Amino acid sequence: MNQVLTLISNTQDAAVSNKIKDKYVSLLNASHCNWLNRNIALDIYFDDEAPGEILHMLEAENLDYAFQDPLTRSKKLLIADMDSTIINVECLDEIADFLGIKGKVSPITEAAMRGEINFEDALNERVSLLKGLNIANLQTIFNERVKLNPGAITMVRTMNANGANTVLISGGFTYFTERVSKATGFKANYANILLHKNGELTGKVKKPIVDANTKIETLRQFQKKGNLKNCETIAIGDGANDIPMLLGAGIGVGYYPYPATAQASDVKIKHGDLTALLYLQGYTLSDFVDS
Repeated sequence: MNQVLTLISNTQDAAVSNKIKDKYVSLLNASHCNWLNRNIALDIYFDDEAPGEILHMLEAENLDYAFQDPLTRSKKLLIADMDSTIINVECLDEIADFLGIKGKVSPITEAAMRGEINFEDALNERVSLLKGLNIANLQTIFNERVKLNPGAITMVRTMNANGANTVLISGGFTYFTERVSKATGFKANYANILLHKNGELTGKVKKPIVDANTKIETLRQFQKKGNLKNCETIAIGDGANDIPMLLGAGIGVGYYPYPATAQASDVKIKHGDLTALLYLQGYTLSDFVDS
C-alpha cells in the first residue's frame, strides 16, 4: 500500500456510510480499510493511482477527504491560526461590535481575510477605531463572545499527549491567545499586543506586527528547534494571511477557508470539526484525549 484515503464527516451527520465505504473501496481496488470512528471517519488503503474522476466524486460528497502517504501522516508540530479556526469569532470584530462600530470594522476584516488588502494596513486601520476602550472590557468580550470551535481541546490535547508540539499564532491579540491557549493546552502562543495607557486602548499595536510572514517564520523556527522533517508538520487556518504557513507545512489544512485559502490548502475541512486533524493522522476515537 502506498496511499491512504481518509474520509471524514461531521460528527452530527455520520455521512461515511457503509455504502460510501464500499463505493470507494471498489473504485480504488483497496487492499483494506479501517474505521477510525464508525460512520464518521474511515481510512482506505490502496496501491494504485487514484482515478482522476474520484476527486470530482469526492467533492460532491457530504464529507471531507485527504490522500496521504500512510508512512508520513503522523505529525510532531501543529501551527494553528486562532480567529475563526480555533475559536468561533474574529476577536477584533467582536470588540468593534461591543463598541457599536462593527459595521465599520467587519468589511475591512473580510477584505483582509480574502487577501484583497494589505493585512498590516487593515489591522492598523481597525485598531485605531478601538481607541479609548477600557481594557477591562476585553474580559467581558472574551467571556460572552469567544467560544472554542468543536474538537479544539481534543485536537490539541491528543497531539500533546503523543509528543507533538502545539503552537497557536494569530494576527489577533495576545489578550485572547493567552486565554485560548490556557483553555485548550497549546504549548506556545503568539499574537499582536494591544497598547494601552491609563487602562484604555491607545488605538495602536506594538511593532512588529504578527502577520503572514511571522506565521511561516514561526513554523520554520519550531521545525528547526524540533529537528523535524517538513512532512512532520501540519498547519491550519482560514484566511489569506495563513496561506504562506499552509503552503510551508507538510500538510496545510484550510478550515472552512476563504476561496484563496482553500486553493492553497492540501486538505479542506468544510464538514467536520477540529478532530479531523487527528483522523488525518490516523488517530482513532479511542486515542482521543479530552482532559
